[in-house]
Amino acid sequence: MTTIASDNAVGPLLRAWREQRRVSQLELALRADSSARHISFIETGRSRPSEEMVLRLAEHLDVPVRERNALLLAAGYAPRYPETPLDDPALGALREGIERLIQGYDPYPALVLDAMYNVVAANRGILMLLDGVPEHLLEPPLNAMRLTLHPEGMAPRIRNLPEWRGHLLAQMERQIALHRSQPLRELYEEVAAYPVPDTGAGEPFDDVPYFALPMQIEHEGRVLSFISSISTFNTPMDVTVAELAIETFLPADPATVKYLQSLMS
Repeated sequence: MTTIASDNAVGPLLRAWREQRRVSQLELALRADSSARHISFIETGRSRPSEEMVLRLAEHLDVPVRERNALLLAAGYAPRYPETPLDDPALGALREGIERLIQGYDPYPALVLDAMYNVVAANRGILMLLDGVPEHLLEPPLNAMRLTLHPEGMAPRIRNLPEWRGHLLAQMERQIALHRSQPLRELYEEVAAYPVPDTGAGEPFDDVPYFALPMQIEHEGRVLSFISSISTFNTPMDVTVAELAIETFLPADPATVKYLQSLMS
């Protein structure tokens, strides 16, 4: 008997993830120690995958943890990964470790973001980047993309705004492709539509041989240069933890290093 699968059934969802990852049924079958015929039957609804098979296919398709729960529900199984609020006592050790980490970066800016680029923790170095940002943009929840790209936010002080804006929007596009999140897409459309201030900065990079794209931002009459680095947790078993990212801004030239060191003296 052939089962007709709805778009919300696990088969079409798995097929959508496979096609998005540009993986053939045969390639996925080889990765998951299965057969192309079995993968085809799962996608068309002719075969109901086991819980183990759903998780195995999701792993080989690099499906985000939140969406793995959705796949399990669509297949008729209970979600495997909890979504623990960050302020839950169970995550106390995690919060404490993150706080120690970002405070250890002072005076270099560091912050922690969730999947929507909302700031969930930050150190004192971030205040330097937020210099001059109006109060209405600093009301919680703080959103890093709005703070950076809003014409009343950091954008007017970013000397290489076209390059840095392009980097941020491309980063969001990659996250949308990975997570297929409608709220994230809406955020992207909002910030991409912001008018771009004319910083009048001219050539942004001078003669400094940067090893990665810097963010060059004015602060108290100086131009500071930072390289951004983003870290995530390995093999997360909780949706909240899986969606956290720690972003640090390291000085990209000697002048920035000297200025930041002067803040510590």
